[in-house]
Amino acid sequence: MRTTVGIVGAGPAGLLLARLLHNAGIESVVLESRDRRYVEQRQRAGILEQGTVDVLREAGVGARMDREGLPHDGIELRFDRRRHRVDFPALTGGRQVMVYAQTEVCKDLIAARLADGGPLLFEAEALAVEGAETDRPRVRFRHEGREDVLDCDYVVGCDGFWGVSREAVPAALSRTYERTYPFGWLGILADVAPSHDELVYARSDRGFALLSMRSPTVTRAYLQVPADTDAADWSAEEIWDELDRRLEVDDPGWRLARGPVTSTSVTPMRSYVHEPMRHGRLFLAGDAAHIVPPTGAKGLNLAVGDVVTFARALIALRDTGDATPLDTYSETCLRRVWQAERFSYAMTTMLHRAPDATAFDDRIQLARLDRVTTARSAETDLAEGYTGFPL
Repeated sequence: MRTTVGIVGAGPAGLLLARLLHNAGIESVVLESRDRRYVEQRQRAGILEQGTVDVLREAGVGARMDREGLPHDGIELRFDRRRHRVDFPALTGGRQVMVYAQTEVCKDLIAARLADGGPLLFEAEALAVEGAETDRPRVRFRHEGREDVLDCDYVVGCDGFWGVSREAVPAALSRTYERTYPFGWLGILADVAPSHDELVYARSDRGFALLSMRSPTVTRAYLQVPADTDAADWSAEEIWDELDRRLEVDDPGWRLARGPVTSTSVTPMRSYVHEPMRHGRLFLAGDAAHIVPPTGAKGLNLAVGDVVTFARALIALRDTGDATPLDTYSETCLRRVWQAERFSYAMTTMLHRAPDATAFDDRIQLARLDRVTTARSAETDLAEGYTGFPL
């Protein structure tokens, strides 16, 4: 097989890149190790930044998002039994976010790819990326029981942290930066209308809690738990009781709505960056290059930024002959990545109680939250970070 851009991974990053390239008249082939059903059902992110929403609309895949997604103009912070709403449009010049699950984004992009007629191979396991230093890189993969080769001009690795793309970057050239947190998120989906019309981020002495949603009838919620927690050790009643305790405020008018829990899972918390994000004609995007703790809702949005940067750079090379945007892909992406890492780390450490936290640590957290809720400059920084850094 031969194509211009070989895309490894059919998550939102790989699928969006294929769409952007198709719209620009550039050929690509997408290889995905899982089957279509898995890609369309795996639960991941649910918050789209303003820039991501704009890109999906411009790419012609935003119609269902605009019909079914839930635009949000803010979030609520809870701490010390107090409530404070952060008004995004008032602080950012009109920016907001959209609640629209990654599963739905993938469904829309898959449907568009199939309608376009572009090659999208499910159950095609990438085995290795070879020849990244040459002008003819290739991807060895297994599909339908036999090995094959995809020859490309460029390879974009959108295959996540455990994929093969990053392995093609020589260890001598790689630098990694990471932090593993001593806690995770116990998450639930429940068939009950959300208890609040915006996301609620709560800091308590018992740990962090997040009240979110997937739709007007489905609640998504999270509890900070020890990193080695088994979701099966928590009953639905215990989860609702703990959410009640951590979300408690001095407001008799607010109540947590309970309903049937349909799924539970534990998400680890980690910060990770691989530099560089380019090696020869191999370009890393999304979780293949960086991971953020979910507190800042940045993972999917960072991946979108990566593939938009690559698509724009390749189009510029074709249309103007200027290779500078492609040559500086890694530097351009990493500036945005590190700002997102900073924001996600700040949100995580401000809201989660460490297992060895002291009374001093607790007071520092409360002081940080008090600053955000009383100083417009601090609140603006949070709103700008949450709604997204420029693409």
